[in-house]
Amino acid sequence: MDFEQNIRAKLIESFSPVFVDVVNESHGHSVPKGSQTHFKATLVSPAFDGVSRVKRHQLVYGTLANELSSGVHALALHLYTEAEWAARAGLAPDSPACAGRK
Repeated sequence: MDFEQNIRAKLIESFSPVFVDVVNESHGHSVPKGSQTHFKATLVSPAFDGVSRVKRHQLVYGTLANELSSGVHALALHLYTEAEWAARAGLAPDSPACAGRK
């Protein structure tokens, strides 16, 4: 199963984003080589207009419930409206280094 592709497809289908980026960051964590356990998703969508940050996360967690219950251990979410994304100059924050990485 390719979690990265599934996550991307579900986000596109559910939120019709103007920008989506899904990155498998598992290689930076203490997991076996080739793991699909840690992801970062950046999503810019009109669906987030007028929606609180907490509610945005809840919407995405609901959309990805199957992935989160069947192997994805961590999901960093960066969810923006088009105006918020423009104010950030189209840049999502970098993920911190894993403290437990071997």
